[in-house]
Amino acid sequence: MKTSTTRAKPRAKRPAAKRRRATEGPAERRARLRRIIARLEREFPAAHCALDHGTPLELLVATILSAQCTDARVNLVTPSLFAKYRSAGAYAAADPRVLEREIQSTGFFRNKTKSIIGMAQALVERHGGRVPDTMDALVALPGVGRKTANVVLGNAFGRNEGVVVDTHVQRLSARLDLTGHTEPKKIEQDLMRSVPQDRWILFSHQLIWHGRKICQARRPKCIECNLERLCYSKDKTV
Repeated sequence: MKTSTTRAKPRAKRPAAKRRRATEGPAERRARLRRIIARLEREFPAAHCALDHGTPLELLVATILSAQCTDARVNLVTPSLFAKYRSAGAYAAADPRVLEREIQSTGFFRNKTKSIIGMAQALVERHGGRVPDTMDALVALPGVGRKTANVVLGNAFGRNEGVVVDTHVQRLSARLDLTGHTEPKKIEQDLMRSVPQDRWILFSHQLIWHGRKICQARRPKCIECNLERLCYSKDKTV
């Protein structure tokens, strides 16, 4: 006598999301982006720069230190740094070996020391020790690229001159299919064409917060993500 066994049916897999470039036109993409912006606004209405600072100079120094380093680590280093070096002139006159020890835990401390001292000397020589509030003047300073300039302009001066493209913005822009590029400069250009200018800096912060809390690099929390239905990523975990 044969014994019959009933196999459980395999669990149906969620159909893979279609990639935008195969199905989504420009108008649909703009509409999807508007929904992404609205949902980020609901999720992170208070998103802001995570680097502690009180002046444009402090933010400029903190942003230089944040390269290849977490904001949390920078915020552990900067209180004593800001208490000691209160002006561009103080940084310009700093002993490089001492400054290296003071910022060593942020990594790449020799290059960062050179950038901070060079930047400060340029501020003293060209701008009377004050941080300029234009993109051209900022990127002309040693050690200051467009991302750093965008951070300072947006958060210290309230000027939306561009979109801050850090590692989180770069990763999420690809996952959300908002760009087809991998270079930060080209990603920024794509986002600047798509996102309303008055939201450039806030949009950067909201993407960064979303990347830290939900859409993490190694294991995105797609089940908790309020952007999941607007996302065409091949890396989904749902």
